[in-house]
Amino acid sequence: MAQAVRRALSEGDPLLVQAGTGTGKSLAYLVPAIAHCLERRDRRVVIATATLALQRQLVAHDLPLIAEALTPALGRAPQFALLKGRSNYVCRHKIDGGDENDGEEALFDASAVSDLGRQILRVREWAEQTETGDRDDLVPGVGDRVWGMVSVSARECLTAAKCPFGTECFAEDARERAREADVIVTNHALLAIDTFDSEVQVLPEHDAVVVDEAHELVSRATGANSGELSGGMAERAARRIRRHVDEKSQLVFEQAVELLREVLETADARRYPHLPEDVAEALTALRDASRQVISSLVRGRERGGAKAAKSGGALEGAEAGSGNEGGRRQAQAAAEQIFDLADRMLLCAPDDVIWLERGERYTSLHIAPLSVAQQLRHRLFARTHTVLTSATLKLGGDFDGVARSVGLYPQERGDRMPPPAAAASTADAASQTDAPDDDAPSDPATAEADAEHPIRWDALDVGSPFDYPKQGILYIARHLDPPGRDGIRPDQLDELAGLIEAAGGRTLGLFSSLRGAQAAAAAISERLAYTVLCQGEDSLPQLISRFAENPRTCLFGTLSLWQGVNVPGPACQLVVIDRIPFPRPDDPLAAARQEAVARNGGNGFMAVAAAHAALLLAQGAGRLIRATGDRGVVAVLDSRLATARYASFLRASLPPFWPTHDTKLVRGALRRLDAEAP
Repeated sequence: MAQAVRRALSEGDPLLVQAGTGTGKSLAYLVPAIAHCLERRDRRVVIATATLALQRQLVAHDLPLIAEALTPALGRAPQFALLKGRSNYVCRHKIDGGDENDGEEALFDASAVSDLGRQILRVREWAEQTETGDRDDLVPGVGDRVWGMVSVSARECLTAAKCPFGTECFAEDARERAREADVIVTNHALLAIDTFDSEVQVLPEHDAVVVDEAHELVSRATGANSGELSGGMAERAARRIRRHVDEKSQLVFEQAVELLREVLETADARRYPHLPEDVAEALTALRDASRQVISSLVRGRERGGAKAAKSGGALEGAEAGSGNEGGRRQAQAAAEQIFDLADRMLLCAPDDVIWLERGERYTSLHIAPLSVAQQLRHRLFARTHTVLTSATLKLGGDFDGVARSVGLYPQERGDRMPPPAAAASTADAASQTDAPDDDAPSDPATAEADAEHPIRWDALDVGSPFDYPKQGILYIARHLDPPGRDGIRPDQLDELAGLIEAAGGRTLGLFSSLRGAQAAAAAISERLAYTVLCQGEDSLPQLISRFAENPRTCLFGTLSLWQGVNVPGPACQLVVIDRIPFPRPDDPLAAARQEAVARNGGNGFMAVAAAHAALLLAQGAGRLIRATGDRGVVAVLDSRLATARYASFLRASLPPFWPTHDTKLVRGALRRLDAEAP
């Protein structure tokens, strides 16, 4: 893998590498990345991850280890830095009282006894001691509401040149460290913003990118390019705006906000191929009102600047305070965000999907890109030497599905990267599984993509250090009826209870919905004497810690657990998946993507829904074997994984466990594992 990464970084062809858990893939890309940087002084490599846990591992463990080991040979210590979005750092200006908070409690009122006031005071004390100002270094943490009162977005920031705390800014310090570093560790979202937005440069100049946890790249890039507009969001903007604009602009904006709120409350909750007339009218009014507010704020700032110049820079009264300028900046940022969202929704580009959703508090309009493939193709792979790596990049046994999703086409793949003999495994045999032709994911490459200059790419599967057929069993409960829409059924609960009893607890339950997880947890708690923890009862790290410490415990949950649990050893010897994790039938974005594939002559279900399910199944099943000594069972309570026409595609995406449908055999294996475990 290290040799392949070195070749990709030096020659420029994109590389996709599947490297299983325990392979040491971070070392395999960090060493050639550092070598690449030090060949020329001006080179810099960005490492982008999906999770905070991996960022911490890279910065706190892997990079220091490599830097120490390589410094004698390199002649100097490689420099590295962690960089996040501005809102991840506490703002000194804001916590000093130089800002506004929508009429919330006073930031530092000593008489405030509310939990909110106490938390803000704690953040202020921490800000005087911390070297980073990074939210993740605040332990224990605070909720989003509190953090929003002590941080600013990039739009809200006064900029270092204008802020009275510009020379002490945590975010600017992090950016400066990144500019001096050879290797920058960041997240997928920041990479997407830097890549897609030609007007914003959030990362220092770099000539190479390594994307770890790359199975998440499309989802995170989509999220970074999506937006949400609700009446509540517009009302908060109105509260910020009213202190800083003329009465006429304020009234026009508030009337537009009220119109939007009324229209959204009566509109249909569905996807909109074309905006309804009343929704379009409300968005137009809000866009125009936002433009008027922005103009009013700019005129006010210009008048303030003229007064300052006339008085030699000394302003009196309310306009003299930096807090007033901070408030104006917040108001303008809020108005600009509303304007951009309304304008984008009104343009209704063919590559955008718009839908309306009803939540507990607000009804909101959403907009998201139909695909990010072409953006990644043209703005990342065509411009930057790029490596994508993950434990799950081969879906259905090959790289084609993931490659297409990021804008690389199978016909462009090179053949210089055969798997080394040592990496060959039964996974390669799984890739040869025959599936009906009409079930194969189709290639919806457009005529435009075929006509443009091709991007040659390579792929490599380095295998796994685990012996999956000997360490794990894949049990599919073929005798059960396919799951319905009414939640978990009694026969599935019977199957689940029997498996957990045989395993002696030691069970991670992965469910397609939180409601299903909660119902199963309640039922199993009544039937069996084991402790059943359920997502939502405590913070996720605390739940995972309790699960790992007590083998007689079960942990049930939904999406966060499918990808976020690392519990090696006998505490987790049974992973149960309640159903194949297809997207919700009413998911507007997934439905739109399936339709787009079908219009291009492809199989929308296989290219979108099945690919989504294959990725999550692979991630979920990967929770079982985390070390070479681990053994256990992955049990799927969805018979479609054995009987459906698409089943071979999904099974080929899983680790090559030993497969069976025999209930008695599986329960016997679990009892033996339980008896042998410490």
